[in-house]
Amino acid sequence: MARSGGRTGARGGGRIREMVVFWFLLIALVVVVAAVTLFVAGGERGDVLPEAVPDRLAGPLPADRPAARADVEALRLPVVLRGYRMADTDEALDRLGAELAERDARIAELEAALAGARAAAAGTAGGDEEPRPADPRDIRDTEAGA
Repeated sequence: MARSGGRTGARGGGRIREMVVFWFLLIALVVVVAAVTLFVAGGERGDVLPEAVPDRLAGPLPADRPAARADVEALRLPVVLRGYRMADTDEALDRLGAELAERDARIAELEAALAGARAAAAGTAGGDEEPRPADPRDIRDTEAGA
């Protein structure tokens, strides 16, 4: 019986030792975390961390000329926590949309001028002849461009 009592006492001493080691490690961890926090925040020098530079559009579309294919391929939109920076993305897409609309209007204008020139050429060349039927290829070309 004395033996079983001795074992119980040894277990109790082991638990106390484990608790002491646990608290020592916990306090050491808190001290290390506090030291790292003070070091990062510039504790002893009194310096403040520099402001984070916002991610901006690195190579925006050229302002002095229309955007070319290489400009669009080189365009890298800045990334933020939840996707792309909306202001820069909207600006780039608005610019590209406006340039495409301008080019489409110019193409339509040139196609109309070409159709007028063809009609004028057909009218002056065939003044004495009967009007000839339209060439189906011309009709297809103008329909494809529209």
